[in-house]
Amino acid sequence: MPIWNGSCHCGAVRFRVEAEIEELTRCDCSLCRRKGALMAKVHESGLTIEAGEDQLTLYRWNTGVAQHWFCRTCGIYPFHRKRAAPDSYGVNVGCLEDFDVAAYPYRLADGLTMSVRPGGARPEWTGPREG
Repeated sequence: MPIWNGSCHCGAVRFRVEAEIEELTRCDCSLCRRKGALMAKVHESGLTIEAGEDQLTLYRWNTGVAQHWFCRTCGIYPFHRKRAAPDSYGVNVGCLEDFDVAAYPYRLADGLTMSVRPGGARPEWTGPREG
């Protein structure tokens, strides 16, 4: 199984990803659109924080289910706990050493209509709607 080392910009947060990555996504929700990261879905067993867990700061919004982690020193987003797949992380592949973005297909993920506050979430989405 492939292994990548990752870190925030300043190196305070370091982590390892061990996972088969099939595709990358770019979410269009209001937060992800602003941070602009390409993400890989990684099962929680495939992400290990090796240093700097105390340097991570948490941001939650909307339903409060997703957990977006940022380095409190440099502000870089390395990963988040996914709302639609709570047993997985979305890992910012820009934080991974020697990761070849061009080697993977990527798609736009529809996060915009996952919003439930205010209403308007797409009805076919069955993920958690409340924190």
